[in-house]
Amino acid sequence: MASHEGGCHCGAIRYRIEEPAKFSSLCHCRSCQRSSGTPVSAFVGVFEVQFEETKGCRAIYLSSPGVRRGFCQICGTSLTFAGENWPSEIHIYTATLDDPEAFAPKVHTMMDDNITWFHTADDLPRLGSFAAKPKD
Repeated sequence: MASHEGGCHCGAIRYRIEEPAKFSSLCHCRSCQRSSGTPVSAFVGVFEVQFEETKGCRAIYLSSPGVRRGFCQICGTSLTFAGENWPSEIHIYTATLDDPEAFAPKVHTMMDDNITWFHTADDLPRLGSFAAKPKD
C-alpha cells in the first residue's frame, strides 16, 4: 500500500499514514471551526495503526468530552482529531500532508453548523450531521 507523509508548519513534527483511507471529508462543525480558525476543515481518516509519528510528538488538547486534538506545541499547527465516536481512528488535517491533493474530499459533514456566508462550488454530498442523509 502507498504511504503519505506530512507535518506541522515548523517541521518539528512529521508523520506518515498508510493507505487505504477510510474517508476524506470537509467538516463544518462548530468545534472544528473554533479549533482551526477556519469555516471548514478538510480531514482524511485512517485507522490509528496506519498513523505513525516519524519526528517529534504531538501535544494533545482535550477539546471536549471524548475528543482529543493533536497539535504542534511550537508552531501551533492543528494536526489530528480523535474522538470516542470513532474508536481506533485518527483524522488527519488534510492540508498538513506534503501532498494534500492525494485525498480530495468526498463529502461535506456537519452542514447544520455551516457559516451562512461560506459557500463551496462543488457537487459533493452534504450531510447535516454525521447521522443524516445528504441535503438536497
